[in-house]
Amino acid sequence: MADPASEGGHRLDDRAVRERLTHLDEALAQVEQIPGPSGELALDAVATLASVYGEALARVAGYAAGAADVTAALTADELIGHLLVLHDVHPEPVGQRVTRAIERLRPAVRDRGGEVELVGIERGVAEISLTIGGCGSAAGEVLDAVREAVLAVAPELSDVRRQAASGGGQSAFVPLDAVLTPPLAGSVRP
Repeated sequence: MADPASEGGHRLDDRAVRERLTHLDEALAQVEQIPGPSGELALDAVATLASVYGEALARVAGYAAGAADVTAALTADELIGHLLVLHDVHPEPVGQRVTRAIERLRPAVRDRGGEVELVGIERGVAEISLTIGGCGSAAGEVLDAVREAVLAVAPELSDVRRQAASGGGQSAFVPLDAVLTPPLAGSVRP
C-alpha cells in the first residue's frame, strides 16, 4: 500500500503532527481560560468539530473493516491510531493494543536488564509482570514508561499496575540514566 504522505499534495510528517498537536493543546488551554460565552462557544465549536471528525473516522474504519491490509495500515499509523482510540472506533481489542505496546518496549527494557509481560486486563486495569535489576527507582521509571505507553494506546484503561513480585534471583544494577534514555519513552505507537 502506498504511503499517503508521498501521494498528491502536502502531508505532514510525524514530527510536524506532534508540533501541531502541542500547539493545539496550548491553544485549547488558552481558550479554556476565556471567561463567559465566548470561551464556551469556542470550546463547543471544537467539541462539535471533533465529534463530526470522529464520526467520519468511524465510517472510514467501517469501510476498511473488510480489507485487512487497509485496516493494518490505518492502525499502524501513529496519528490515525491515536484518533481511532480517541473516538472509540479502534478495530483492535484493547488487549491486542496493550500487547503490541509492550512488545515494542520489550527490547528497551531488556537493554536495561529487565523483562516485561502483560499478565492480564481486569476491570479496566492492565496488570504487568516487570522484573528489572538495580535500585527501586529504576524499576519505577521503567514502570512509568510502560504505563505511559500502554495508556497511550488504551486510554480506556484506568491504570497499569505491576504484579506483586515473587521471590527470585538477584539482578544486576542498572544506572538510572540508562533507564531515562529517550528510546524507551518515545518508542511506542498505537
